[in-house]
Amino acid sequence: MSLTLPFRPRLFDAVRDYSAAHFRRDLLAGFNVMILAFPLSMAFAIAAGVKPEQGLLTAIIGGAIIAALSGSRVQIGGPTGAFVIITYSVLQAHGPGGLVVCTMLAGAILCLMGAARFGSVIRFIPYPVSRAFTKGIAILILASQIKNFFGLDVAKAPVDFPGKLAMLATHLDGIHWPTVALGVASVAIMGLWPVRFSRYVPGSFVGLVCGTVAVGLFGLHEHWHVATIGSAFGEISRSLPLPHLPAFDVQTLPQLVQPAFTIAMLVAMQALLCAVVTDGMLDERHDSNQELIGQGIANLVTPLFGGIPATGAVARTIANVRAGAATPVAGLVHSALLVALLLLVAPLAKHIPLATLSAVLIVAAFRMISWKQFLRLGRWPRSDSTVFLATFALTILTDLTVAVEVGVVLAALLMVKRISETSQITAVDETTETEGSQHSLIGREIPPGVLVFRVFGAFFFGVVDKLDDELKRAKQEPEVLILRVRKVLAIDATGLQALEDLHAKLRAKGKHLILSAPHTQPLAVMVNSGFIDRIGEENVCPHIAAALERARAILGLPPAPESHDDNAPLQSQKLQLEAAHRELSEAVARAGKLLGETKSAPRS
Repeated sequence: MSLTLPFRPRLFDAVRDYSAAHFRRDLLAGFNVMILAFPLSMAFAIAAGVKPEQGLLTAIIGGAIIAALSGSRVQIGGPTGAFVIITYSVLQAHGPGGLVVCTMLAGAILCLMGAARFGSVIRFIPYPVSRAFTKGIAILILASQIKNFFGLDVAKAPVDFPGKLAMLATHLDGIHWPTVALGVASVAIMGLWPVRFSRYVPGSFVGLVCGTVAVGLFGLHEHWHVATIGSAFGEISRSLPLPHLPAFDVQTLPQLVQPAFTIAMLVAMQALLCAVVTDGMLDERHDSNQELIGQGIANLVTPLFGGIPATGAVARTIANVRAGAATPVAGLVHSALLVALLLLVAPLAKHIPLATLSAVLIVAAFRMISWKQFLRLGRWPRSDSTVFLATFALTILTDLTVAVEVGVVLAALLMVKRISETSQITAVDETTETEGSQHSLIGREIPPGVLVFRVFGAFFFGVVDKLDDELKRAKQEPEVLILRVRKVLAIDATGLQALEDLHAKLRAKGKHLILSAPHTQPLAVMVNSGFIDRIGEENVCPHIAAALERARAILGLPPAPESHDDNAPLQSQKLQLEAAHRELSEAVARAGKLLGETKSAPRS
């Protein structure tokens, strides 16, 4: 796989023909996204166990880097709900320094993934897996808000989902009802805010303003002890910090590799999902590898300023598109306006109630869940439904790192199952033939003692058993076995080993294996492994006509009579074999070129 760095941010193309009209569109879109990002960034930060300004710094710095280096024209980056649980877990286990290093490790992994061109691979993670992660994380976000929404007097909330439910059950008598009333009112305002107004002023921002005004007007903090940002975290800083690396114990570095991989996978999945969604809205195509590199650099740099993991934010990016964003400059404007807002309202932000910020996340989580998805599981294939439910349950009930790792494995297994279902290995004769011209058996005689199998699709570890089953089903041991592999476009090491074993078994019994019309990639693999030398170049034929003639030669039979269906009938066995070897020579030369090797042509 190539490791050539694919570095071409969409911003480079956008600035070449940038105009005043573009800037007006980007300015309006950036302003709308800033209004949406302000409450969400603080809410996600608090839920992750860090200060609210760290969420704003992530949206400012991470958002600017993602906008500048993204492979998508309209990507908006910042903190999202996907990282609330894993960030909180790393913070509790390894402290602020561990979180910084873990996030930077994830950034490095993302850069390597982009350089290795893994973007197209990650985009194909099956829908059941990616959707199960999203809905499981939404449930975890809801559970993470139990403490602040109900105003529970708990010093440290448990990390796991069952622990949070147990905390609520054991502290029912400690529910702070004024806090609950404010939280419910905030949820109602955000949920009932008209959709037609949300394009200009998001409901989350309206709820945040209303909750903050209620605290000031009715003295909810002073008289009713409703918790606010000020009472929990103090005043928000009005200045941007200088980059610094906090103290960190190097010996804990190996323990951070797994959570760093989890963060990297979540960043990649969400950012590429976000880019795919906007591709459909804009009828264009993003650069997935460049996207991974941009996301990686953002997560390398942002933690140095106190930020937390950042990725493409679906809701904010969609809002950016709907507001008319023209270029990545809209994302830069969003970050710049967040800086301005931070400088202006920092002294007032201390009055924002935590219950209202919890309401922001509760509304966002409910919209992430989309309960109708569960009703459709019965209409899905059983394997997809099983993978979805397993990933969903693991996300909720186990460590998120385990859920991601198992989810990736399940995704791979599901893909293997899908490919193996499309791969076929069947015995063929003239009555079951579907091919034409030189590749057809129609009008050709299959000599006694010769068995022909047609292989269709990828030949890899997921379909090797099919070959064994078909051979057993044939209930005969042929003197010559012909495998028609013209429609096998790919083969892996397990498939190659299956061929090796088959050839060895046949040879041990004095029998023979012939391959008919191997495609370029399988032929390249067989040439590089030395399998062609072991089977004999004369036993690799360019089409079924030559393969049958080779079989007749092995059995000591005379050449078959010419067939009217053959577009290029050969006059004799010698001419047939010479033509087959010439075509094979050309194929081997192409395979050698594909491998970057020089291989001499076989002799006639």
